[in-house]
Amino acid sequence: MKKPELLLPASSPEVLKTAVRYGADAVYIGGELYGLRAKAKNFTNEDMAESIKFAHKYGKKVYVTANITAHNRDLEGIKAYFKELSEIKPDALIISDPGVFELAGEFAPDIDRHISTQANNTNWMDYLFWKKRGATRVVSARELSIEEIGEIRKNTPDGPEIETFVHGAMCISYSGRCLLSNYFTGRDANLGACTHPCRWKYYLMEENRPGEYLPVFENDRGTYIFNSKDLCMIEHIPELVNAGIDSFKVEGRMKTALYVATVAGTYRRAVDDFFESPEKYFDNLPSYRESISKCTYRNFTTGFFFNKPGADAQVYDNNVYVKDAVYYGTVAEVTKDGIAVLEQKNKFLVGDILEIMHFDGTFDEAEVLDITDEDGNHMPSCPHARQKIFVKFSVAPAVGELLRGKGAAEAEEQ
Repeated sequence: MKKPELLLPASSPEVLKTAVRYGADAVYIGGELYGLRAKAKNFTNEDMAESIKFAHKYGKKVYVTANITAHNRDLEGIKAYFKELSEIKPDALIISDPGVFELAGEFAPDIDRHISTQANNTNWMDYLFWKKRGATRVVSARELSIEEIGEIRKNTPDGPEIETFVHGAMCISYSGRCLLSNYFTGRDANLGACTHPCRWKYYLMEENRPGEYLPVFENDRGTYIFNSKDLCMIEHIPELVNAGIDSFKVEGRMKTALYVATVAGTYRRAVDDFFESPEKYFDNLPSYRESISKCTYRNFTTGFFFNKPGADAQVYDNNVYVKDAVYYGTVAEVTKDGIAVLEQKNKFLVGDILEIMHFDGTFDEAEVLDITDEDGNHMPSCPHARQKIFVKFSVAPAVGELLRGKGAAEAEEQ
């Protein structure tokens, strides 16, 4: 069996470095144009060049999304963009639009082309169609079962590669091709500007009583009838591998470094354990379940992999993430004296116990012994977000490792 690639998202160069350090084999990112996450920080061309250099130093790959549904007005700009990317040289472009696919072949001919899930790739003939036109990989539609993916692999033994989402947010629409945002707000999801109306609370209106809104109650918070749980396949690595999937993809180009580190580290450990010994993987299942929950998530489902999702795949009573851990910062430097230098993300105090997330998926509990600012002043806590601080821990962390702690009792509104 071939060990699948572990593919993580990144919203910024800092998050890309986190993904690489915590075990991603490849990272997918968006430029400032033509991707489906217009509200993400995204990467300038200079950011891309530096990030690709960093990833390649570690033997990792970087893929760039260009997966909008293009209009006529976009085509000239896309040509210029692909010319620029041909100089930056990412490892692949992720594309859904056939016209954009052709332009990539013409203006960035040396870069591999992957077909996005937005192209609704649901059968093995789709895969052969794209292979004949030069695609090296096709991302399966989220609506496919394990059995269907295995049948695709059986009928495409010589490629293209199969990439499949295994973790992250699910969309109410067919593989993300949603029109609700455009209809309600004029912001087109297929151009990267989705307002996520699937997370909103809705009312009913009866045809003969216009203007009379009928509330739909599951409890006193209302009912969020389109709000899907998050996909999580950490307990089903064997089935995914046996289906012949080449790349395990994680959703989340707008998520935090804590999310990326937690998910990358957990899946990295699970995949490696399975290939070392299936018994080791099954013995460690409880630890994977515990680990994957130490970031924000919206409860978990296995999506379409084993059957068509029913009512239990939705979260009807709220539109919040569960927040089981707080992100305190990433270690930027460690001095000769073992002092960790970081830009703090959330407040903590001297005497608090924080978790140091190691790159191998393990963690250490470390007491905060001392905090000083840039002028050497000792502080009982670090109350100012994004302040540069110097922290002495009972256990010294390494450069690039993340610090986390127990989450607040309330969930984080999204």
